[in-house]
Amino acid sequence: MVYTIRVSSPLVSSVRSSDDPIPQSPHPGPGGTGATVDDAPVPLPAEDAPVDPARPATPDPRELAAQFEDEKPGRTLTGPIGLLLTGATVAVALLALAQVFAPLSQGSKYYLIIFLAGVLPMVFLAYPAELRLPWRRTATGGEQPGAGRTRPTAPDWVLAGAALVSCLYPVLPVTIGGAGGGYDAFLDRQGLLTPLDVAMGTVLLLLLLEACRRTTGWILPAVCLLFLGYGYYGGLLPQSLPVAHAGLDFGQLVDAFYNSDSGFYGTPLDVAATYIVLFTIYGAVLDLSGAGRFFVELSAAAFRRSRTAAGRTAVASGFLLGTVSGSGAATTVSIGAVTWPVLRKAGYPAERAGGMLAAAGVGAILSPPTLGAAAFIIAEYLGVSYLQVLGWATVPTVLYYLGILLSVEIDARRSGVRPVVIDTTSPWRLLGRFGYHFLSLLVITGLLALGLSATKAVVGATVLAAALSFLDRRHRLTPARLVQALSSGVRGVLAVSAVCAAAGIITATTTKTGLGPQAAALLISGAQAVSSDPAVVLALTALLAAVALTLLGLAVPVTASFVIGWVIIGPALLDLGVAAPAAAMFVFYFAVLSEVSPPTALAAVAAAAVTGGRLVPTMWQTLRYALPAYLIPLAFVITPTGLGLLGIGGPERIAVAGLVCALSVAVLAVAAGGWLPGVGPAGTPERLVGALAGLTLLWLEPVPVTVGAVLTALMVAGALVRRGTAGRTGAPRAVPSGHPGEDIQ
Repeated sequence: MVYTIRVSSPLVSSVRSSDDPIPQSPHPGPGGTGATVDDAPVPLPAEDAPVDPARPATPDPRELAAQFEDEKPGRTLTGPIGLLLTGATVAVALLALAQVFAPLSQGSKYYLIIFLAGVLPMVFLAYPAELRLPWRRTATGGEQPGAGRTRPTAPDWVLAGAALVSCLYPVLPVTIGGAGGGYDAFLDRQGLLTPLDVAMGTVLLLLLLEACRRTTGWILPAVCLLFLGYGYYGGLLPQSLPVAHAGLDFGQLVDAFYNSDSGFYGTPLDVAATYIVLFTIYGAVLDLSGAGRFFVELSAAAFRRSRTAAGRTAVASGFLLGTVSGSGAATTVSIGAVTWPVLRKAGYPAERAGGMLAAAGVGAILSPPTLGAAAFIIAEYLGVSYLQVLGWATVPTVLYYLGILLSVEIDARRSGVRPVVIDTTSPWRLLGRFGYHFLSLLVITGLLALGLSATKAVVGATVLAAALSFLDRRHRLTPARLVQALSSGVRGVLAVSAVCAAAGIITATTTKTGLGPQAAALLISGAQAVSSDPAVVLALTALLAAVALTLLGLAVPVTASFVIGWVIIGPALLDLGVAAPAAAMFVFYFAVLSEVSPPTALAAVAAAAVTGGRLVPTMWQTLRYALPAYLIPLAFVITPTGLGLLGIGGPERIAVAGLVCALSVAVLAVAAGGWLPGVGPAGTPERLVGALAGLTLLWLEPVPVTVGAVLTALMVAGALVRRGTAGRTGAPRAVPSGHPGEDIQ
């Protein structure tokens, strides 16, 4: 039986009211969420519809996304305070835009001081402290609903004022004893800070830790305090220990944080204040111009008559939204809000659908041209153009989504997923009417190719997207909506700015104490304890680094995870001869994959909130879909041929690496899914052989590739024998469509 999904597209026809219910079956579906099993047409939810019409209490997708980002949800401020915050965010946005074409004459560090002075006070106004005292409870024992969330408290205003003063102190032209005196005088005291300098630096240090706690939780501040303690007490460690150092007094540490280029005002904050803020503004402009909805509906239209239309729509939507989002959990919620009704109609269990949505959403951080924040840091650390980083990410992104698409096809054949025909408008009609949304993306790439900086390229794309919005009457950027875009863009970078400034504690401590080379030596010595063969040492070091980065990513946001991983683990890979691009992209990918790694897996948690599925099974399904992404980065570093995956080394190396790794991804998808497309079920022996073949193929040398190809042939032969045996005995080779969600064992 084929089911038809009618898409009520707000782009091409009238918008369905969010109050119009989607027809529901009285019988629960495979995911336990009341999936429909009748032929009633199910439209995609309208733009402002709830995530699931069956549960009216579900929050707005944007609010839901905020809950599962690397940051906590902030306050919704209205009235005079809301106007004040809007004015401040617009002022910061205009400053960032002006810096692109008319930079401040005092230099980039002066701009960073002004930028941090603009955003840090807003953190304390926009994010509640959420420190509940035991006696502040309701009569039922729960926390008071909305306590501290409606408007800033008196302590919030005090902290915001302290943040403003401590941030602006280095540039205030006021002499206080031997301190103050303006920006040049402050720089002249580097290494010789006065007591007032140290006091102001300490205040800013504490405020940044509190800002990180409010926006990301306790773990990142704890990590920063751990590095701070290491810098201060490291001199007390036995000098025989590899990580021991001479020790730093508190004044030296504050000087490194407050008055050096590796501290608060180092590369991470520079990236946030120059690149990230502009790209978040660009994303806000695209969102308000209707591009996000267009990408989802184009995906639905493109696959509306395929057997696996529901799954392909979800994956394609994740890729297209990821080109402008750069956020895993937010993309997951956005595509889930629209495609979950279609997936449910097709018979996907909630957990499997959630895993697919989460894996597709996390690809947003890996997809050009707007990668995650850490990608901009890579460009700064390595001194290359952002276009080069985009080039490095292209082939791995294709392989990542290839793995997800293959898993979707396998699931559709292995399980009782019903074919769905999505009755929507022609994709060519959509492209003809709204294809202009792609132009700004092309402009970014084109301007980068012409040699313009990433900042000028994204500003140009933003201006174009704003102008093109007037082609759609419902989404045109009027002055009020333009202010909304500027404000929401800066609002989206508040937490990232606090994290990037606090990351200066880690980088400055590492630089001052020499921890990076010491940690690298420890990591390499651990691998050398197992074998003295250079190739084995490199492979073991890469495995240890992958485990360490994955564990680190479970605790801290992606940006901080990359910064810590680069200064601690990056030197180990570089010391073993790994090329800098490969080492940087290796750290980047494992930092990103923390969003799909149990037990935290923020993207999976967000997907489970959309589908109503069980959390732990959703996490494991996400891990299964994203499995190739965990393994492909190893190929970057263990052989020189792996550089071809980053587009380095000429056409022949790129082609060989890409094709072999594509085969590896396909084999791993079969091993994880238990089904060989075109053949049938793959039993446990074939799956084990396939897993070994996929892993062997990642070692891009002639002998391992040959062995992997032979193992792949054995896997295929085993599946063919199994199919022949099943045909002779009359055993079923597929699950009837009336039993959705039941796997073939």
